Amino acid sequence: MRVAAIDCGTNSIRLLVADITADPATGHERLVDLDRRLEVVRLGQGVDRTGRLAPEALRRTFDASRTYAARIAELGAEQVRFVATSASRDAENRDEFVAGVREILGVEPEVITGQEEAQLSFAGSTRELARHRLATPYLVIDIGGGSTEFVLGGEAPEAAVSVDLGCVRLTERCLPGDPPSPDQIETALAEVDRQLDKAAASVPLERARTLVGLAGTVTTVAATALDLPTYDPTRIHHARIPAPDVHAATGRLLTMDHDARAALPFMHPGRVDVIGAGALILDRILARVAPYLALAEIVVSEHDILDGIALSAYARALR
Repeated sequence: MRVAAIDCGTNSIRLLVADITADPATGHERLVDLDRRLEVVRLGQGVDRTGRLAPEALRRTFDASRTYAARIAELGAEQVRFVATSASRDAENRDEFVAGVREILGVEPEVITGQEEAQLSFAGSTRELARHRLATPYLVIDIGGGSTEFVLGGEAPEAAVSVDLGCVRLTERCLPGDPPSPDQIETALAEVDRQLDKAAASVPLERARTLVGLAGTVTTVAATALDLPTYDPTRIHHARIPAPDVHAATGRLLTMDHDARAALPFMHPGRVDVIGAGALILDRILARVAPYLALAEIVVSEHDILDGIALSAYARALR
C-alpha cells in the first residue's frame, strides 16, 4: 500500500510517501521511502506569546501543503494522514488552520495530543532497533519546536508524556541573544530542568537503559559532533554519540553567532536561529539520564514520528 504521512509541527512541516508491505520473515511491516522532505514554515511563530497562529505563518504552511498535495497526487498515495502537533494544539484560531489544510489536501488534519505524538514517535523510531541489541527499556525523546516527547518502553510504549519544551519555544522565552549571554543560558537551563522534573513525574526516567533521539535538533547536533562535511543521513542514522561529544557540540553551537551557525555545511537554514536552544535541551536530558544508561550516549534515529504516522495510516486502512 502506498501511503503519505504529513507531520506539521511548530517549526517544520514534513512529508513521507512510502510503500508499506507486510514482511512475513519478521512479522512486521516493511516501509520503503519514495519521498521524504521537509520545509521550515515556523507555524508556531509567536504562539507562545499571543496564543494565535500568525497570518504569515499560516500562509507559509498552506503554501507548503500545496506543494505536498501535488507530490502526493503525482506519486498516487492511496492513504493520506496529516498530523499536527504542539503549535496547533495551543492556538486559539486552530480552526482556521484545520479548514485551510482540509481545502488543500482533502483530508482532515488531526490535531493530536502530546500522548499520541509520543506513541507515534516511539513506533516510528524503534522498529529497527532490535537488531542492534541495545539495552531496554528505550527512552525515546522527540525534541520539536514547541514540545518534547518522552516515551519509555521496550517492544511497546509503557509510559509517555509531552511537555512544553521545544527549540522555538525556549529560544523565544529565554535565548534572544546572538549568541546568548551566560545569564540567558542559565535562565534557559532552569526552564529545561523544570520541564524535566515535570516529565519525570509521568515517565520513570531512571528506568531508561538506552536513550534514542529523534528529529532535526538531534540529527543536527549529531552532525555537529561528527563534524560532517555535509548533511549525510546514512552517517547520522543510528549513530551513537557519547555524552561528552554532545556536551561539546552544544557548547560550540551556543557560542557561535548566526552567521557562523549558518555557515556549517550541514545546517538547515530554518534551524540556524533555534539550534542552540535545541542542543541545550538535548544536552540536559542526556546529563539527567546518563547515570542510568547502559552507555552514556544517545542513539540517533532518522526514523521518527513520520514513520509512525505512515504505519498508522496503513493499519487504519486494513481495519
